[in-house]
Amino acid sequence: MRTTLRMRRAALVFTAVGALALTGCSGDGDSKDKAGEGSGKKTDSPSSVALPKLDGEKVSVAAVWTGPEQANFTKVLDEFEKRTGATVTFVPAQDPIVNFLGTKIAGGQPPDVAMIPQVGAIQQAVAKKWAKPVGNEARAQLGQNYAQVWQDLGAVDGTQYGVYFKAANKSLIWYNAAVFENAGASEPKTWKDFLATAETVSASGVTPVSVGGADGWTLTDWFENIYLSQAGPEKYDQLAKHEIKWTDPSVKDALTTLAELFGKPSLIAGGADGALQTEFPASVTQTFTGGDQPKGAMVFEGDFVSINIAQTKAKIGTDAKVFPFPAVGADSPVVTGGDAAVALKDSKGAQALLTWLASTDAAKIWAEAGGFISPNKGLDAAAYPNDVQRKMAEALVAAGDDVRFDMSDQAPQSFGGTPGKGEWKTLQDFLKNPKDIAGTQAKLESDAAEAYKS
Repeated sequence: MRTTLRMRRAALVFTAVGALALTGCSGDGDSKDKAGEGSGKKTDSPSSVALPKLDGEKVSVAAVWTGPEQANFTKVLDEFEKRTGATVTFVPAQDPIVNFLGTKIAGGQPPDVAMIPQVGAIQQAVAKKWAKPVGNEARAQLGQNYAQVWQDLGAVDGTQYGVYFKAANKSLIWYNAAVFENAGASEPKTWKDFLATAETVSASGVTPVSVGGADGWTLTDWFENIYLSQAGPEKYDQLAKHEIKWTDPSVKDALTTLAELFGKPSLIAGGADGALQTEFPASVTQTFTGGDQPKGAMVFEGDFVSINIAQTKAKIGTDAKVFPFPAVGADSPVVTGGDAAVALKDSKGAQALLTWLASTDAAKIWAEAGGFISPNKGLDAAAYPNDVQRKMAEALVAAGDDVRFDMSDQAPQSFGGTPGKGEWKTLQDFLKNPKDIAGTQAKLESDAAEAYKS
């Protein structure tokens, strides 16, 4: 697909996010949930979706979410229970979720619905004949509330299997405002400016960049944003489908760019070894604790960083601010990820839950709770708890069919979504030795060729 004006407009909206952050808009605004909306209590708002009565029926939902994400998703499930009479059980899952589901299915206890975070994993679930097609009611909600790209991401060979409920804007860099002020640093718009800003922050006595390298998926996100901005959307689509090899010169260019950061240990909190021992949540919290002397001044990741910031004393918009991922090429990238609900049982309860999750009512509950962005274009942006998060969501919806989904999540899970293997492991090795660009490309291609073949 071509880069269109819609993508460019979306990039401009992302730029507005940074401007909003500078105005100091508060990020700890009370969730409207406290006023009764999204808490399962009745409100004056009319229902946007019709659900069947399921008195006495039990529905189980598996997801890898923990902590605040699990708690907020449970609010969504609680409202489904109240509207239908069903009893819903949350089943904690582990990554890789395909392996977890395989164990459950082999034991004769599959959940009714699974929240699957990778496009490739949905395709695997279909290939294994685990997934059940989406019913008419849920498809109607999708057609009404979702851009075609989100419907296509949940479809395999023209049949709808997934309902994307939670999305992410994965093209953001969050920063400690006090550190930037003390260093005299400003928000960079290009990759060159980003590296210069990092050096400025470093000179002020604070290590500039916090990297959660213990979680390989954060490293794939670094690569993908650089690759999309530098190589362009057509190349991005080709590499995502393995239509071009990982030994392509465009991959070399992106790794070379990434090495401009990874190759300078002084710019990374703890150096490469420290980053490889830092899990994603810690990469965020160490950026926003310690006042103006944190372990790192900036941390890259999606809108969901706000969940971890909430575990510190920092306030979004004043202490914690955000700017779009810097442009390496002509435009800042617009990369997204997401979790899709897939039915594993052909039951009335499973289909009703898919219908519910495709509705604006369900999206509104988690949006009000925070730490969430919905691809549901019917959701009123006023549901989000603060202006920063609202603009992130508006930008995602504004990108329409031109948004690019996380590349590693489109790959077979053995390559793009398994800890200690494939892309995750190879990019961790690259963080440790960013000079070995050719070796990194060769390993990525070898693992990709094997995964896509199977």
